[in-house]
Amino acid sequence: MGKIALLVPREEMVYQAHNILQEKDYQDRQFEFTCMKVVRTKQVVMEARQAIADGASMIIARGLQASMIKQYTDIPVIEIVITAQEMALLVLKAKQILKKEHPVIAVVGFANMFCDMSYFDRIYDIEIQTFYAPDNDSLRSFAIQAVEEKVDLIIGGEVAVETAASEGVPSLFLSTTEDSLRNAFSMARSISFAMDVEKKKAAQMETLLDYSFSGVVNADCYGRITAVNPLMADMLGIPGKKLSGRGLSEVFPDLDRGQVERILSKGGEGYSTFLQINGISVFAILAPVVLEGRAEGAILTCHKIQRKLTAEQESQQKRHSNGLIALGQFSDLFQESEAMQACMHRAKLYALSDLPVLIEGEAGTEKRLIAQSIHNAGLRNRGPFADVSLSGLTDEEQFVLLFGEKGAAVQADGGTLLLEDGDSLSQSNQYRLLQLIRYRIRTGRELQQNKHLDVRVMITVEQEGALWNAARQGRFRLDLYYLLQGLNLRVPPMRERREDLRRRLELSIRESCERYNRYHVLTHGGMDFLLKYPWPGNIYQIENICERLILTAKKRSLDEWAAKRVMDELFGWEDKTRAETAPEPGHPAASGGQGGSESREYGDEREMRLRQALKKYPGSRQKAAQELGISKATLWRWMKRYGLDEREE
Repeated sequence: MGKIALLVPREEMVYQAHNILQEKDYQDRQFEFTCMKVVRTKQVVMEARQAIADGASMIIARGLQASMIKQYTDIPVIEIVITAQEMALLVLKAKQILKKEHPVIAVVGFANMFCDMSYFDRIYDIEIQTFYAPDNDSLRSFAIQAVEEKVDLIIGGEVAVETAASEGVPSLFLSTTEDSLRNAFSMARSISFAMDVEKKKAAQMETLLDYSFSGVVNADCYGRITAVNPLMADMLGIPGKKLSGRGLSEVFPDLDRGQVERILSKGGEGYSTFLQINGISVFAILAPVVLEGRAEGAILTCHKIQRKLTAEQESQQKRHSNGLIALGQFSDLFQESEAMQACMHRAKLYALSDLPVLIEGEAGTEKRLIAQSIHNAGLRNRGPFADVSLSGLTDEEQFVLLFGEKGAAVQADGGTLLLEDGDSLSQSNQYRLLQLIRYRIRTGRELQQNKHLDVRVMITVEQEGALWNAARQGRFRLDLYYLLQGLNLRVPPMRERREDLRRRLELSIRESCERYNRYHVLTHGGMDFLLKYPWPGNIYQIENICERLILTAKKRSLDEWAAKRVMDELFGWEDKTRAETAPEPGHPAASGGQGGSESREYGDEREMRLRQALKKYPGSRQKAAQELGISKATLWRWMKRYGLDEREE
């Protein structure tokens, strides 16, 4: 049982405590007291801290002293409360002194000293008035207030009794029997038992965590780390004490912030994902800690999935890599948009598997970077990563490049083979790819040339459903299509990722400025204009157009007119040929949001607004500019561009 300190304001209470402890019941329970002291209120906090230093795990105290100990220490405090029996004896004694029907009796002291006296009026035919002081200094004023209320008798401590005597009012000292102390001891026994149970549970949990084969992180309802087990600290390379108080998303940036916030705010189902921690591949599960239907925190469990390689295997893989290394990581990808976050979540899960992955995405999307990231986050991250484009190659060229004696399949043994433009694969090489994926066999020109290879295959295509369309037309094997269809991944284009598009534009502008030692700023209007463009070429197109913007910029601010000028120069010819020829599939014009027409639409809308403002405020450029939310200088440039003046209606 825990050690107890008894700190009380009167000597008689110490004697009562000694008498109680002589009883057999308390001797059997082995109550252990570090001290039993009579203390002054001014020194009670200092005495409490000394008792804690001497090993006390709880303190028994009364009234204001108990309140002060609670406020200035973090140890359990058991308050000595006057029992109903003790209070009843005082009330009966007061009635004997007063010899009056329905007397008015005042109780002066601290609220935490008294029992519930709600029905005393009816039981004892009296009127009880309570005067509870907030602190020791105000006790006398509360006693005087009781006197002024014309009470018949005051029950209280020394200050209340002295004040009553000076004012000529009868009083009774608030003495206690052993009952109140016995109740306090009983409460201490219950709290100590609960603390012992909690300590045992904590010790069991600590042992479980210390010897767990998984890293475990405990977080509070705000997502702040409260504890980690040694394995987790070792995986992170950070001592547990330095992790305490830091946010989950700060320490584990690959965690989906939206999922973390959902679990901490709503509880519900847990969230599983794949993480990279200091080069270690782990499968992570974030589960809410729910108490009475409300999330009180969360536990993150990280299971290592990195398979252990022998020294010989590691040396062999290094020899096999031959410089074929994947540099991409998931952290390299912009993924602030919901669409890309969903894509990344699925990609991280695919990294756990060894099956082939089909990645579909328009030209200029991050298909290759995602494939590299899956490889680096997976079980084969120490093996080679071979990347081959199949577009424009003949059947023979594809065979030599892929399945020849020194082909990509051989070079990727123990690692990953990425086939870009997979829908261009010839029929005969489709069969060989099927053999490689399904049976781990490299099929040569003759049966005796078969060779066992351990390769994971990933394939990219630029059109969603491209392989299915090719299979329906008989240009792609159905068995290979279904073999590739299991782990498919669609990379959303930049136009579906507004947050990522904005960051990509900002990055490309900044990189182009640094490359040419220039300083240009994209205005809000310029950014809005570029965000509305569909970007069918995605990142390739963004980088090139931003580079052209910087190279041809005539001023520091790149506004919507600078962006429109570049778009007109690049795509304006489409308007001239629109009536004569249909746009080629995949060209910007084919999306219905082509650069030239879309830019022209922006210009038409602005010209219409400009004409309306000039018509509404003829002769007043200031008011017209305010109507449009622009400066007078910008208004003048608009008018000059559209051949207008302030007299135009």
